[in-house]
Amino acid sequence: MRDVTIEEGAESRVCWERLEEWAREKVQEFVQELLEEEVTELLGRKKWERREGLDDDAGYRNGYGKPRRLTMRGGTVTVRRPRVRGLEERFESRILPLFVKRTQQVRDLLPELYLHGLAERDFDLALRGLLGEDAPLSASTVARLKEKWDAEYEAWRSRPLDDMSVVYAWADGIYVKAGFEKEKAAMLVVVVALSDGRKEFVAIESGYRESVESWSAVLRDLKRRGMRCPKLVIADGHLGIWGALRAVYPDAEEQRCWNHRILNVLDKLPKNQHRQAKLLLVQIPRAETCQAAQRLKGVFQQWCQKRGFERAGALLDEDWDRMVTFYRFPKQHWTHLRTTNPIESPFAAVRLRTTAAKRYKRVEHATAVIWKTLMVAQRTFRKLNAPELLAEVYNGATYVNGNTPEQETEKDAA
Repeated sequence: MRDVTIEEGAESRVCWERLEEWAREKVQEFVQELLEEEVTELLGRKKWERREGLDDDAGYRNGYGKPRRLTMRGGTVTVRRPRVRGLEERFESRILPLFVKRTQQVRDLLPELYLHGLAERDFDLALRGLLGEDAPLSASTVARLKEKWDAEYEAWRSRPLDDMSVVYAWADGIYVKAGFEKEKAAMLVVVVALSDGRKEFVAIESGYRESVESWSAVLRDLKRRGMRCPKLVIADGHLGIWGALRAVYPDAEEQRCWNHRILNVLDKLPKNQHRQAKLLLVQIPRAETCQAAQRLKGVFQQWCQKRGFERAGALLDEDWDRMVTFYRFPKQHWTHLRTTNPIESPFAAVRLRTTAAKRYKRVEHATAVIWKTLMVAQRTFRKLNAPELLAEVYNGATYVNGNTPEQETEKDAA
């Protein structure tokens, strides 16, 4: 083995320090090559190559535009967009459209960082560290984006919904607090499951409380925009949503969230009893049949009675029919129908309860930013289990203990 000199070691160290810069240079070369290839595909010939018998409108290369900085999550690169002349229609690059300065992934990154607490004044320093010193970003970038989000949110909340085949809907009020407000305000949110298995937000509205009036306004607006009556609505125990639902969508089945109910019961018990009580409680909605759930409810109530906690046990009797509605829908969907997790999970992921509206005077001013971040989260939504069954439910199929009547008959016969 030959000796390695100090100079060679130093050279190796310099290369390592330049790794990020080198990688960006290679990405820059690759993007430029893609732009060149796009023009080659359009014209049907490579650069400097001629073709015989070309029409006058076949087009030709005409140099390059000014250097353009493009910011990606891996850094900022500088490329030059090839110009094309002699075409009947103006050439529009699919890779680098006009006026675009950052990729969609970077655009999605900005609301995430902002909502997680990064102040506008910190954006320049933080993003240049992530995306490179040449990144065309500044604090004013965020201000302009927020203006755009406001317009996009208004368009989103007024879009028609008559083309949606809504099967299930989850409704919940998520509470946030702004700077000048003494009390938290409710963000009224509705997520729906469509007949193809996808989940989408259809309502994100600010309100001061979860009243019948507030929820009625949200549901009436959804109906006005063409949303058909869901087969089942899942919500917590707040009376506002149920009163509004009976007025606007009276034919919808109703399911109360088991997570909320379990927490309500635990609140009636001493903390040193929570562990054992929860072990008994979680078994109830996991029972294979509605009748088995009823028996497990009785087991828990007996456990409470022996220990003098009758009030906790009696809480399960309240609204019991609305607690077990999910048994009248496919068993494969039960895990989605027993709780309001489809709403609570994306909100928890962006920590809305602690950071969403702190830099705003009023919650309604933060709504567009909250909406934008939830739209980013929506892209990661997975489909419901057994999505093929959603179309059957939408078309009116009936179920007993999660099975069709035919399956239930075969089960009883066996």
